[in-house]
Amino acid sequence: MGDIPTNIVGLLLAAILVALAARRLRLPYTVGLVAAGVALALMRLQTGALLTHDLILRLILPPLLFEAALLMPWPELRRDLPVVLALSTLGVVIATATVTWGMVAWLRWPLAPALILGVLISATDPVSVIALFKDLGLTGRLRFLVESESLMNDGVAAVLFAVVLAWVNAGPGAGAVHAIPPTFIAAQFLLTAGGGAALGLACGAAAIAMAGRTADHLVETALTLVAAYGSFYLADFLHASGVLATVTCGILMGNLGILRGDAEPTISAQGRQAVLGFWDFAAFLMNSLVFLLIGLAVAGLKLTSLYPATMAAIIGLVLLGRALTVYPICLVFRGSRLAVPMAAQHVLWWGGLRGALGLALALSLPETLPWRDDILIATFGVVIFSVVVQGLTMAPLLRALKLR
Repeated sequence: MGDIPTNIVGLLLAAILVALAARRLRLPYTVGLVAAGVALALMRLQTGALLTHDLILRLILPPLLFEAALLMPWPELRRDLPVVLALSTLGVVIATATVTWGMVAWLRWPLAPALILGVLISATDPVSVIALFKDLGLTGRLRFLVESESLMNDGVAAVLFAVVLAWVNAGPGAGAVHAIPPTFIAAQFLLTAGGGAALGLACGAAAIAMAGRTADHLVETALTLVAAYGSFYLADFLHASGVLATVTCGILMGNLGILRGDAEPTISAQGRQAVLGFWDFAAFLMNSLVFLLIGLAVAGLKLTSLYPATMAAIIGLVLLGRALTVYPICLVFRGSRLAVPMAAQHVLWWGGLRGALGLALALSLPETLPWRDDILIATFGVVIFSVVVQGLTMAPLLRALKLR
Protein backbone atom coordinates (compact mmCIF):
# COMPACT_ATOMS: atom_id res chain seq x y z
CA MET A 1 0.00 0.00 0.00
CA GLY A 2 2.89 2.33 0.72
CA ASP A 3 4.13 2.03 -2.87
CA ILE A 4 1.05 3.74 -4.33
CA PRO A 5 1.64 7.22 -2.82
CA THR A 6 5.34 6.91 -3.66
CA ASN A 7 4.56 6.12 -7.31
CA ILE A 8 2.11 9.01 -7.53
CA VAL A 9 4.65 11.45 -6.07
CA GLY A 10 7.28 10.13 -8.49
CA LEU A 11 5.01 10.63 -11.50
CA LEU A 12 4.10 14.14 -10.33
CA LEU A 13 7.77 15.01 -9.93
CA ALA A 14 8.43 13.76 -13.47
CA ALA A 15 5.50 15.87 -14.74
CA ILE A 16 6.86 19.00 -13.03
CA LEU A 17 10.33 18.48 -14.52
CA VAL A 18 8.80 17.92 -17.97
CA ALA A 19 6.70 21.08 -17.61
CA LEU A 20 9.80 23.13 -16.77
CA ALA A 21 11.83 21.61 -19.61
CA ALA A 22 9.00 21.96 -22.15
CA ARG A 23 8.55 25.61 -21.31
CA ARG A 24 12.28 26.27 -21.67
CA LEU A 25 12.54 24.32 -24.95
CA ARG A 26 9.21 25.71 -26.23
CA LEU A 27 7.84 22.24 -26.87
CA PRO A 28 4.24 21.09 -26.36
CA TYR A 29 3.86 19.80 -22.82
CA THR A 30 2.00 16.68 -24.00
CA VAL A 31 4.84 15.64 -26.31
CA GLY A 32 7.32 16.01 -23.45
CA LEU A 33 5.16 13.88 -21.18
CA VAL A 34 4.91 11.05 -23.70
CA ALA A 35 8.67 11.17 -24.28
CA ALA A 36 9.27 11.14 -20.52
CA GLY A 37 6.99 8.14 -20.13
CA VAL A 38 8.89 6.25 -22.83
CA ALA A 39 12.20 7.16 -21.18
CA LEU A 40 11.01 5.95 -17.76
CA ALA A 41 9.90 2.66 -19.27
CA LEU A 42 13.17 2.16 -21.17
CA MET A 43 15.09 2.78 -17.93
CA ARG A 44 12.97 -0.01 -16.43
CA LEU A 45 11.93 2.12 -13.48
CA GLN A 46 9.11 0.48 -11.53
CA THR A 47 6.34 3.08 -11.50
CA GLY A 48 3.58 0.59 -10.76
CA ALA A 49 1.30 2.49 -13.18
CA LEU A 50 -0.71 0.80 -15.89
CA LEU A 51 -2.84 2.43 -18.58
CA THR A 52 -6.23 0.71 -18.44
CA HIS A 53 -9.70 1.33 -19.79
CA ASP A 54 -11.13 1.99 -16.33
CA LEU A 55 -8.30 4.34 -15.36
CA ILE A 56 -8.86 6.52 -18.43
CA LEU A 57 -12.64 6.54 -18.43
CA ARG A 58 -13.42 6.48 -14.72
CA LEU A 59 -10.61 8.60 -13.27
CA ILE A 60 -8.91 10.76 -15.90
CA LEU A 61 -11.52 11.66 -18.50
CA PRO A 62 -14.37 13.12 -16.37
CA PRO A 63 -12.38 16.01 -14.84
CA LEU A 64 -10.74 16.88 -18.15
CA LEU A 65 -14.08 16.98 -19.95
CA PHE A 66 -15.75 18.92 -17.15
CA GLU A 67 -12.99 21.53 -16.94
CA ALA A 68 -13.18 22.24 -20.68
CA ALA A 69 -16.98 22.34 -20.72
CA LEU A 70 -17.06 24.59 -17.65
CA LEU A 71 -15.48 27.41 -19.67
CA MET A 72 -17.56 26.98 -22.83
CA PRO A 73 -19.89 30.01 -23.15
CA TRP A 74 -23.37 29.15 -24.41
CA PRO A 75 -23.70 32.24 -26.70
CA GLU A 76 -20.63 31.14 -28.68
CA LEU A 77 -21.75 27.52 -28.74
CA ARG A 78 -25.23 28.51 -29.92
CA ARG A 79 -23.73 30.68 -32.67
CA ASP A 80 -21.54 27.88 -34.08
CA LEU A 81 -23.79 24.94 -33.14
CA PRO A 82 -24.63 23.97 -36.78
CA VAL A 83 -20.93 23.70 -37.66
CA VAL A 84 -20.06 21.86 -34.45
CA LEU A 85 -22.93 19.39 -34.82
CA ALA A 86 -22.15 18.71 -38.48
CA LEU A 87 -18.49 18.02 -37.72
CA SER A 88 -19.24 15.90 -34.66
CA THR A 89 -22.00 13.75 -36.16
CA LEU A 90 -21.73 13.49 -39.94
CA GLY A 91 -17.99 13.96 -39.60
CA VAL A 92 -17.59 10.91 -37.36
CA VAL A 93 -19.58 8.80 -39.84
CA ILE A 94 -17.46 10.00 -42.79
CA ALA A 95 -14.18 9.37 -40.94
CA THR A 96 -15.34 5.91 -39.83
CA ALA A 97 -16.43 4.96 -43.34
CA THR A 98 -13.14 6.18 -44.85
CA VAL A 99 -10.91 4.23 -42.46
CA THR A 100 -13.08 1.11 -42.69
CA TRP A 101 -13.14 1.17 -46.49
CA GLY A 102 -9.38 1.61 -46.70
CA MET A 103 -8.66 -1.16 -44.19
CA VAL A 104 -10.83 -3.60 -46.14
CA ALA A 105 -9.95 -2.55 -49.70
CA TRP A 106 -6.23 -1.78 -49.29
CA LEU A 107 -5.03 -3.73 -46.28
CA ARG A 108 -7.39 -6.71 -46.66
CA TRP A 109 -8.64 -6.66 -43.08
CA PRO A 110 -11.95 -8.43 -42.36
CA LEU A 111 -14.88 -6.05 -42.17
CA ALA A 112 -15.56 -6.38 -38.42
CA PRO A 113 -12.10 -5.42 -37.05
CA ALA A 114 -11.77 -2.74 -39.74
CA LEU A 115 -15.06 -1.19 -38.65
CA ILE A 116 -14.13 -1.37 -34.96
CA LEU A 117 -10.84 0.43 -35.63
CA GLY A 118 -12.61 2.97 -37.84
CA VAL A 119 -15.11 3.83 -35.12
CA LEU A 120 -12.77 4.09 -32.15
CA ILE A 121 -10.20 6.17 -34.05
CA SER A 122 -12.72 8.44 -35.82
CA ALA A 123 -13.41 10.89 -32.99
CA THR A 124 -10.88 13.59 -32.21
CA ASP A 125 -9.83 13.38 -28.59
CA PRO A 126 -10.72 16.29 -26.29
CA VAL A 127 -7.85 15.51 -23.92
CA SER A 128 -5.17 15.82 -26.60
CA VAL A 129 -6.74 18.75 -28.46
CA ILE A 130 -7.43 20.90 -25.40
CA ALA A 131 -4.02 20.23 -23.86
CA LEU A 132 -2.26 21.13 -27.11
CA PHE A 133 -4.12 24.40 -27.66
CA LYS A 134 -3.55 25.42 -24.04
CA ASP A 135 0.17 24.89 -24.56
CA LEU A 136 0.15 26.98 -27.74
CA GLY A 137 -1.96 29.75 -26.24
CA LEU A 138 -4.44 29.63 -29.13
CA THR A 139 -7.62 31.62 -28.47
CA GLY A 140 -10.67 32.82 -30.35
CA ARG A 141 -13.25 31.13 -32.55
CA LEU A 142 -10.81 28.61 -34.05
CA ARG A 143 -9.88 27.16 -30.67
CA PHE A 144 -13.55 27.16 -29.71
CA LEU A 145 -14.53 25.21 -32.84
CA VAL A 146 -11.82 22.60 -32.40
CA GLU A 147 -12.44 22.10 -28.68
CA SER A 148 -16.25 22.07 -28.87
CA GLU A 149 -16.21 19.59 -31.75
CA SER A 150 -13.85 17.27 -29.90
CA LEU A 151 -16.09 17.41 -26.83
CA MET A 152 -19.25 16.68 -28.81
CA ASN A 153 -18.11 14.00 -31.24
CA ASP A 154 -17.10 11.54 -28.52
CA GLY A 155 -20.74 10.84 -27.72
CA VAL A 156 -21.43 9.96 -31.35
CA ALA A 157 -18.34 7.76 -31.51
CA ALA A 158 -19.47 5.99 -28.32
CA VAL A 159 -22.86 5.25 -29.89
CA LEU A 160 -21.31 3.88 -33.06
CA PHE A 161 -18.81 1.86 -31.03
CA ALA A 162 -21.62 0.24 -29.01
CA VAL A 163 -23.56 -0.55 -32.20
CA VAL A 164 -20.53 -2.06 -33.93
CA LEU A 165 -19.64 -4.23 -30.94
CA ALA A 166 -23.24 -5.47 -30.78
CA TRP A 167 -23.06 -6.24 -34.51
CA VAL A 168 -19.79 -8.15 -34.11
CA ASN A 169 -20.99 -10.11 -31.08
CA ALA A 170 -24.26 -11.03 -32.80
CA GLY A 171 -22.57 -12.37 -35.92
CA PRO A 172 -21.10 -15.81 -36.57
CA GLY A 173 -17.54 -14.54 -37.17
CA ALA A 174 -15.17 -11.63 -37.30
CA GLY A 175 -15.75 -11.00 -40.98
CA ALA A 176 -19.40 -11.95 -41.25
CA VAL A 177 -21.87 -9.41 -42.57
CA HIS A 178 -25.29 -9.16 -41.04
CA ALA A 179 -27.86 -6.41 -40.84
CA ILE A 180 -28.31 -3.96 -37.99
CA PRO A 181 -31.99 -3.06 -37.56
CA PRO A 182 -32.55 0.71 -37.86
CA THR A 183 -34.68 0.56 -34.72
CA PHE A 184 -31.69 -0.79 -32.79
CA ILE A 185 -29.48 2.05 -34.00
CA ALA A 186 -32.15 4.64 -33.12
CA ALA A 187 -32.68 3.13 -29.68
CA GLN A 188 -28.94 3.05 -29.00
CA PHE A 189 -28.58 6.68 -30.07
CA LEU A 190 -31.47 7.87 -27.91
CA LEU A 191 -30.25 5.93 -24.88
CA THR A 192 -26.58 6.78 -25.21
CA ALA A 193 -26.61 10.34 -26.50
CA GLY A 194 -30.01 11.62 -25.39
CA GLY A 195 -29.86 9.85 -22.05
CA GLY A 196 -26.37 11.14 -21.34
CA ALA A 197 -27.32 14.73 -22.12
CA ALA A 198 -30.48 14.52 -20.01
CA LEU A 199 -28.65 13.07 -17.03
CA GLY A 200 -25.97 15.74 -17.35
CA LEU A 201 -28.59 18.48 -17.30
CA ALA A 202 -30.25 16.93 -14.25
CA CYS A 203 -26.98 16.59 -12.32
CA GLY A 204 -25.86 20.10 -13.26
CA ALA A 205 -29.20 21.64 -12.25
CA ALA A 206 -29.17 19.80 -8.93
CA ALA A 207 -25.61 20.93 -8.18
CA ILE A 208 -26.42 24.56 -9.06
CA ALA A 209 -29.51 24.46 -6.86
CA MET A 210 -27.45 23.17 -3.93
CA ALA A 211 -24.70 25.72 -4.56
CA GLY A 212 -27.26 28.51 -4.32
CA ARG A 213 -27.95 27.54 -0.71
CA THR A 214 -24.40 28.15 0.49
CA ALA A 215 -21.70 30.79 0.23
CA ASP A 216 -18.92 28.45 1.36
CA HIS A 217 -16.41 28.29 -1.49
CA LEU A 218 -15.15 24.88 -0.34
CA VAL A 219 -18.63 23.39 -0.52
CA GLU A 220 -19.21 24.99 -3.92
CA THR A 221 -15.96 23.53 -5.24
CA ALA A 222 -16.80 20.10 -3.82
CA LEU A 223 -20.20 20.26 -5.56
CA THR A 224 -18.53 20.71 -8.94
CA LEU A 225 -16.31 17.69 -8.28
CA VAL A 226 -19.29 15.54 -7.30
CA ALA A 227 -21.21 16.76 -10.36
CA ALA A 228 -18.33 15.98 -12.74
CA TYR A 229 -17.78 12.42 -11.57
CA GLY A 230 -21.36 11.77 -10.48
CA SER A 231 -22.88 12.62 -13.86
CA PHE A 232 -20.36 10.39 -15.61
CA TYR A 233 -20.85 7.42 -13.27
CA LEU A 234 -24.64 7.73 -13.25
CA ALA A 235 -24.82 7.81 -17.04
CA ASP A 236 -22.41 4.90 -17.32
CA PHE A 237 -24.47 2.88 -14.83
CA LEU A 238 -27.62 3.52 -16.88
CA HIS A 239 -25.80 2.62 -20.15
CA ALA A 240 -25.88 6.20 -21.41
CA SER A 241 -22.96 8.34 -22.56
CA GLY A 242 -20.87 9.39 -19.59
CA VAL A 243 -18.89 11.71 -21.87
CA LEU A 244 -21.99 13.64 -22.96
CA ALA A 245 -23.34 13.66 -19.41
CA THR A 246 -20.20 15.26 -18.00
CA VAL A 247 -19.89 17.72 -20.91
CA THR A 248 -23.54 18.78 -20.62
CA CYS A 249 -23.24 19.09 -16.85
CA GLY A 250 -20.11 21.24 -17.22
CA ILE A 251 -21.67 23.54 -19.82
CA LEU A 252 -24.76 24.07 -17.64
CA MET A 253 -22.82 24.73 -14.44
CA GLY A 254 -20.38 26.98 -16.25
CA ASN A 255 -23.03 29.17 -17.84
CA LEU A 256 -25.32 29.31 -14.82
CA GLY A 257 -22.53 29.71 -12.30
CA ILE A 258 -18.92 30.31 -13.27
CA LEU A 259 -19.36 32.48 -16.39
CA ARG A 260 -22.36 34.39 -15.12
CA GLY A 261 -20.36 36.85 -13.05
CA ASP A 262 -22.19 39.01 -10.54
CA ALA A 263 -25.45 39.11 -12.51
CA GLU A 264 -27.87 37.01 -10.42
CA PRO A 265 -25.01 34.87 -9.04
CA THR A 266 -25.69 31.23 -8.20
CA ILE A 267 -22.10 30.75 -7.02
CA SER A 268 -20.31 33.26 -4.80
CA ALA A 269 -17.45 35.37 -6.15
CA GLN A 270 -15.00 33.55 -3.87
CA GLY A 271 -16.52 30.26 -4.99
CA ARG A 272 -15.96 31.11 -8.66
CA GLN A 273 -12.30 31.83 -8.02
CA ALA A 274 -11.90 28.65 -6.00
CA VAL A 275 -13.65 26.52 -8.65
CA LEU A 276 -11.55 27.91 -11.50
CA GLY A 277 -8.31 27.40 -9.59
CA PHE A 278 -9.25 23.88 -8.54
CA TRP A 279 -10.21 22.73 -12.05
CA ASP A 280 -7.17 24.33 -13.62
CA PHE A 281 -5.01 22.29 -11.27
CA ALA A 282 -7.09 19.13 -11.77
CA ALA A 283 -6.71 19.41 -15.55
CA PHE A 284 -2.94 19.80 -15.19
CA LEU A 285 -2.78 16.78 -12.88
CA MET A 286 -4.86 14.48 -15.09
CA ASN A 287 -3.17 15.59 -18.32
CA SER A 288 0.20 14.87 -16.74
CA LEU A 289 -0.91 11.43 -15.63
CA VAL A 290 -2.52 10.30 -18.88
CA PHE A 291 0.30 11.34 -21.22
CA LEU A 292 2.99 9.92 -18.96
CA LEU A 293 1.07 6.63 -18.87
CA ILE A 294 0.70 6.65 -22.66
CA GLY A 295 4.47 6.92 -22.95
CA LEU A 296 4.98 4.13 -20.42
CA ALA A 297 2.50 1.88 -22.24
CA VAL A 298 3.92 2.52 -25.70
CA ALA A 299 7.43 1.51 -24.63
CA GLY A 300 6.08 -1.91 -23.68
CA LEU A 301 4.22 -2.53 -26.94
CA LYS A 302 5.57 -4.35 -29.97
CA LEU A 303 4.52 -1.69 -32.47
CA THR A 304 6.65 -3.42 -35.11
CA SER A 305 4.26 -6.39 -35.12
CA LEU A 306 2.41 -4.36 -37.74
CA TYR A 307 4.57 -3.67 -40.77
CA PRO A 308 5.75 -0.04 -41.00
CA ALA A 309 4.00 0.25 -44.36
CA THR A 310 0.78 -0.98 -42.77
CA MET A 311 1.04 1.50 -39.91
CA ALA A 312 1.78 4.31 -42.35
CA ALA A 313 -1.26 3.34 -44.42
CA ILE A 314 -3.50 3.36 -41.33
CA ILE A 315 -2.22 6.81 -40.32
CA GLY A 316 -2.79 8.00 -43.88
CA LEU A 317 -6.36 6.72 -43.83
CA VAL A 318 -7.04 8.51 -40.54
CA LEU A 319 -5.73 11.78 -42.00
CA LEU A 320 -7.72 11.23 -45.19
CA GLY A 321 -10.89 10.58 -43.22
CA ARG A 322 -10.32 13.79 -41.28
CA ALA A 323 -9.77 15.75 -44.50
CA LEU A 324 -12.98 14.35 -46.02
CA THR A 325 -14.74 15.46 -42.85
CA VAL A 326 -13.44 19.01 -42.49
CA TYR A 327 -13.25 20.43 -46.00
CA PRO A 328 -16.57 19.22 -47.48
CA ILE A 329 -18.55 20.08 -44.33
CA CYS A 330 -17.00 23.54 -44.08
CA LEU A 331 -17.76 24.04 -47.78
CA VAL A 332 -21.46 23.71 -46.96
CA PHE A 333 -21.25 26.81 -44.73
CA ARG A 334 -19.27 28.86 -47.25
CA GLY A 335 -20.84 32.23 -47.92
CA SER A 336 -22.88 32.22 -44.70
CA ARG A 337 -22.22 33.87 -41.36
CA LEU A 338 -20.87 30.48 -40.19
CA ALA A 339 -18.17 30.33 -42.87
CA VAL A 340 -14.87 28.88 -41.67
CA PRO A 341 -11.78 30.47 -43.30
CA MET A 342 -9.54 28.11 -45.29
CA ALA A 343 -6.60 28.67 -42.92
CA ALA A 344 -8.80 27.64 -40.00
CA GLN A 345 -9.93 24.55 -41.93
CA HIS A 346 -6.29 23.46 -42.26
CA VAL A 347 -5.95 23.70 -38.46
CA LEU A 348 -9.21 21.80 -37.96
CA TRP A 349 -7.80 19.04 -40.15
CA TRP A 350 -4.27 18.81 -38.74
CA GLY A 351 -5.43 19.60 -35.21
CA GLY A 352 -7.81 16.63 -35.11
CA LEU A 353 -5.63 14.74 -32.64
CA ARG A 354 -6.36 11.26 -31.33
CA GLY A 355 -5.54 10.26 -27.79
CA ALA A 356 -6.85 8.84 -24.54
CA LEU A 357 -10.44 8.19 -25.62
CA GLY A 358 -9.48 5.98 -28.56
CA LEU A 359 -7.07 4.08 -26.33
CA ALA A 360 -9.77 3.56 -23.70
CA LEU A 361 -12.16 2.12 -26.30
CA ALA A 362 -9.43 -0.13 -27.71
CA LEU A 363 -8.45 -1.35 -24.25
CA SER A 364 -12.10 -2.17 -23.52
CA LEU A 365 -12.27 -4.71 -26.36
CA PRO A 366 -12.69 -8.30 -25.07
CA GLU A 367 -9.55 -10.40 -24.99
CA THR A 368 -11.20 -13.06 -27.17
CA LEU A 369 -12.04 -10.67 -30.00
CA PRO A 370 -10.23 -11.65 -33.22
CA TRP A 371 -7.66 -9.07 -34.38
CA ARG A 372 -7.78 -7.34 -30.97
CA ASP A 373 -3.99 -7.03 -30.70
CA ASP A 374 -3.73 -5.54 -34.18
CA ILE A 375 -6.49 -3.03 -33.39
CA LEU A 376 -4.78 -2.06 -30.13
CA ILE A 377 -1.34 -1.64 -31.72
CA ALA A 378 -2.80 0.33 -34.65
CA THR A 379 -4.59 2.63 -32.18
CA PHE A 380 -1.43 3.25 -30.17
CA GLY A 381 0.48 3.93 -33.40
CA VAL A 382 -2.05 6.53 -34.55
CA VAL A 383 -2.12 8.16 -31.11
CA ILE A 384 1.67 8.45 -30.93
CA PHE A 385 1.82 9.94 -34.43
CA SER A 386 -0.99 12.31 -33.51
CA VAL A 387 0.48 13.53 -30.23
CA VAL A 388 4.13 13.69 -31.31
CA VAL A 389 4.17 14.53 -35.03
CA GLN A 390 1.01 16.61 -35.25
CA GLY A 391 1.69 18.13 -31.83
CA LEU A 392 5.22 19.22 -32.74
CA THR A 393 4.19 20.64 -36.13
CA MET A 394 1.10 22.52 -34.95
CA ALA A 395 2.98 25.64 -33.80
CA PRO A 396 4.88 25.99 -37.11
CA LEU A 397 1.60 25.48 -38.97
CA LEU A 398 -0.10 28.23 -36.97
CA ARG A 399 2.82 30.56 -37.64
CA ALA A 400 2.79 29.73 -41.36
CA LEU A 401 -0.95 30.42 -41.51
CA LYS A 402 -0.50 33.58 -39.41
CA LEU A 403 -3.09 32.39 -36.88
CA ARG A 404 -1.16 32.92 -33.63
